[in-house]
Amino acid sequence: MNHHLKAIKISDKVYWVGAIDWVMRDFHGYHTRRGSTYNAFLVIGEKPILIDTVKAQFKDELLTRISSVMDPKRIKYIISNHTEMDHSGCLPELIDITRPEKVFASINGTDALNEHFKLSQEITPVKDGETLNLAGLKFTFLEARMLHWPDSMFSYLNDEKIMFSSDAFGMHLASSERFDDELDQSVLEYEAAKYYANIILLYSPIVLKALERVAKLGIELKMIAPDHGPIWRRNIKRVLELYKKWAEQKPAKKAVVVYDTMWNSTGKMARAVSDGLASAGISVKVMKLREDHRSDVVAELLDAGAVLIGSPTLNNNIFPTVADLLVYLKGLRPKNKIGAVFGSYGWSGESVRHLKEKLEEMKIPVVAEIQSKYVPAQEMLDQCFALGAQVAERLKEVCK
Repeated sequence: MNHHLKAIKISDKVYWVGAIDWVMRDFHGYHTRRGSTYNAFLVIGEKPILIDTVKAQFKDELLTRISSVMDPKRIKYIISNHTEMDHSGCLPELIDITRPEKVFASINGTDALNEHFKLSQEITPVKDGETLNLAGLKFTFLEARMLHWPDSMFSYLNDEKIMFSSDAFGMHLASSERFDDELDQSVLEYEAAKYYANIILLYSPIVLKALERVAKLGIELKMIAPDHGPIWRRNIKRVLELYKKWAEQKPAKKAVVVYDTMWNSTGKMARAVSDGLASAGISVKVMKLREDHRSDVVAELLDAGAVLIGSPTLNNNIFPTVADLLVYLKGLRPKNKIGAVFGSYGWSGESVRHLKEKLEEMKIPVVAEIQSKYVPAQEMLDQCFALGAQVAERLKEVCK
């Protein structure tokens, strides 16, 4: 164990005892270029309480941080807000070490933990809205089903006004800073948006209901403590506003032109299309898929009203990197966008038709399409420019 690792006190009764993953660069196909954290929290009541654990290989880091405050064997209660293995991975070992009086999870979480681990200890299920007095402290448990697993749960520590929010309001960001206001705000908002776009977007209707419910309950929030990334204390109102905005998915005057290319013919078309969009006053982001990761494209699409996708034809089909993006994007079910498709070909030219079909399967209406045989001449590039301008005007109408 690295005995230099210490717990960090975040309130009178709560310590952060999680782990920092500086080197992780992939999370289920999501490019985590800034690493991540696995947050766990030690609550000091009449008896110690642990909220969540960490990824299995970070068990020693968790135990070392706990040990800087107390002997881990003194822990009497464990609350599991989320069954996913980056938060429950070392739960079986923690149970064996601490022999807690009780382990709590949501009703779905109880089933999921038993199915994952065949645990030696019985899990105590808590109901949605249930309030318990644990070790002289009051906890209220709120089911957060499908944010982003069926078992997800928020645990609210009434005494400290801290919401332990599972994966909601999190981000993949490794840092030595533990709080939102200690970080570069542009990095903070970008990583929060990227996380929402890649992890939460699919569940946006549930997000809106959850935000409404928390508001109706009148829960006072001094901190939101997610399972990944920094703890929110200064920007709580801001992150709640952002989640509402992202969940509503209102189209904005921004377009993402995403493509790949073999001999730069589709690349030339992409630049002409983007120039046409920009000429009409639309903010444009151009992304080439062998240079830009699918998860970064999705992050840019979060606040975009239009997506324009280009692909050459390869073996009567879409180029592989473009097909990869479309499969990934379909699973996230983006709303309220318009689309356009373009591409080059040598002799068969199926890619544009396939692109159109894929977007329409996602209920993204394709408002323009164009393809070029071999290298686009100036006349074709002019048509691509005009296509961009056409999409821009349609987007302006949508955004009125």
